[in-house]
Amino acid sequence: MARRRIEVQNIVSPGHIQSVDADKYEATRDAYLAVLTREAPGMTPAEIKAALTPKLPEDLFPGGATAGWWAKCVQLDLEARGVIVRAAGSPVRLRKA
Repeated sequence: MARRRIEVQNIVSPGHIQSVDADKYEATRDAYLAVLTREAPGMTPAEIKAALTPKLPEDLFPGGATAGWWAKCVQLDLEARGVIVRAAGSPVRLRKA
């Protein structure tokens, strides 16, 4: 049986839509939003990945496999949708909008 797919956007490539596994996307998105703060300056991608990986379902992400790729996929999609925002400057810091 084919897995459900979902379309994601990418803030770096406006207008580019990609189809990804819906279960993995939704699990990562839920974990991402659960750990991400609203307070400035926000969290670095490395901090977010470290915090969300333990929250991912083991059956979809055995041993945290591919968590980094999915965290980046969700980050770029949520930025494109305006759900999260990037702080100015370096390093990259993200927070809920």
